[in-house]
Amino acid sequence: MSKPAINQLTVIGVGLIGGSLARALRRANAVTTLVGAGRNAEQLEIARKLGVVDRIETDLARACAGADVVVLAVPLGAMRTVLEQIAPSLSPNTVITDVGSAKGSVIADAGQIFNGLPARFVPGHPIAGTEQSGVEASFAELFDQRRVILTPDPATDPAAVTTVGQLWEACGAQVMTMDVAHHDAVLAATSHLPHVLAYTLVDSLARQDDSREIFDYAAGGFRDFTRIASSDPQMWHDICAANREPLVKALQRFISDLEQLTRAIEQADSDTIKQTFERAKQARDAFCNK
Repeated sequence: MSKPAINQLTVIGVGLIGGSLARALRRANAVTTLVGAGRNAEQLEIARKLGVVDRIETDLARACAGADVVVLAVPLGAMRTVLEQIAPSLSPNTVITDVGSAKGSVIADAGQIFNGLPARFVPGHPIAGTEQSGVEASFAELFDQRRVILTPDPATDPAAVTTVGQLWEACGAQVMTMDVAHHDAVLAATSHLPHVLAYTLVDSLARQDDSREIFDYAAGGFRDFTRIASSDPQMWHDICAANREPLVKALQRFISDLEQLTRAIEQADSDTIKQTFERAKQARDAFCNK
């Protein structure tokens, strides 16, 4: 068996994504020592007992000491605090990356903490996940054939980008690079907006007087559409706050389209209704057949 490419990798935040990353890297024999770090000692102990990580630390600075790679798998709202805590213990050779769903806020936080984005900081975002959370929900196959987007700065060390890219490829992922602003706009429309819509629909129905009856008779389509409303509320709160400008633009476009469809239904405009649904079906079928 070949020697692992990374001696020590520290994962800060051993939940669904961080835990699945650790499991996938262990499956690939890509890391010698996996260190799990975070504030919740009980969850970290579960991760250790499950064999997700080899060693656990609640002291983030100590967890990063000697690490070749540090992966930040914490909510976006906690990113700045975590960076402040680990900055003094990082070696100049340590590669840092993250898994945040918005990249502009992460880069801004890192730039402020380090007085400029470190050359070996490679922002990243795996396009993978489930509505479950916690290390118990993690599994090694989560990233198989899924895309991971890296958004390096022009001044980022190419060797660091290569290291992070190879790390994700070892997990079975397909790696691509993208401009930060483009990433945040695309994800606002394709990921953040659907979550906001699912949360809002469930909340709206739950606050109606006959909500119990509504949910009792909910069909499969309702469950399919609203499944993602079972995701971690804190994580999605942080995403909305971090990526608010692109998300607001996506919401405004959607609201405009929804108002147009509302008028068509109100006016019994059969052509507009049918054309809207046909375009949507064609787009959805084309997307799912890729």
